[in-house]
Amino acid sequence: MFHSLVFCCLCFWHLVGVFAGSDEVKSVTESEGNSVTLESGLTEIKTNHVITWKFGQTETPIAQINKAAEKFDTYDGPDERFKGRLQLDHQTGSLTITDTRTTDSGLYQVIINERTVTTYRFNVTVYARLSVPVISRDCSSSSSSSSSSSCSLVCSVVNVGHVTLYWYKGNSLLSSISVYDLSISLSLPLEVKYQDKNTYSCVLKNSFTNQTQHLDITQLCHTCAEVPVYCCDTVEAVIRLVVTVLMGVAAAAAAVLLINDIRFTRGEKKKTEQI
Repeated sequence: MFHSLVFCCLCFWHLVGVFAGSDEVKSVTESEGNSVTLESGLTEIKTNHVITWKFGQTETPIAQINKAAEKFDTYDGPDERFKGRLQLDHQTGSLTITDTRTTDSGLYQVIINERTVTTYRFNVTVYARLSVPVISRDCSSSSSSSSSSSCSLVCSVVNVGHVTLYWYKGNSLLSSISVYDLSISLSLPLEVKYQDKNTYSCVLKNSFTNQTQHLDITQLCHTCAEVPVYCCDTVEAVIRLVVTVLMGVAAAAAAVLLINDIRFTRGEKKKTEQI
């Protein structure tokens, strides 16, 4: 009876050892185009190690190491998405994905076989590279603004997700707006005085990087103080001028044609009377 109990306990501990590892899923985030390395947890690969890297819910093998056979293989993965972009560390067995893309996001796991089996999991998220925010005049606000000394601006970005857009006055935060979905456009307004000498900047941030656009008040707002009617759209003003000139030319041409027609009619009438 005692020997049977000891044997059962040894079997139990053996099974626990076989499935050693952590249930924790490590989160890894990176920006599109950069490289990301997933650590195997080893400092050195031993002779009897067999290491397999898998991707996705289907657990598709994307890399494998057989130290005894000195094999270090990488595979293209689903739809050949990893073709030419996977690298294995021959000392630790860690996996590096180069030139990352948003389609690389997903669940990764490394299975290390020695005398036991150890598994580690990684949830990788690759965000699209952040674009630089664009600062422009807000024509609708400017045209209806009651103050002729104010300049209405808007900072915009398109097709972004999991980011926050900020307006700063120097180092002081003025306003912000966040989005947690994907592929959404963001706009954040700002109103300044024409003669404002402070420095303003619009900043787009996610959890690990940012893009900044600085505001040049003199470039965007100086025209408004002089000609508030046309400050928002110089192109529109030019078009109006051209249309006005063309209408004047057309009216003049019509007048000349009318005068010539009258003269011709009178000349014909005189000839008829003489006959």
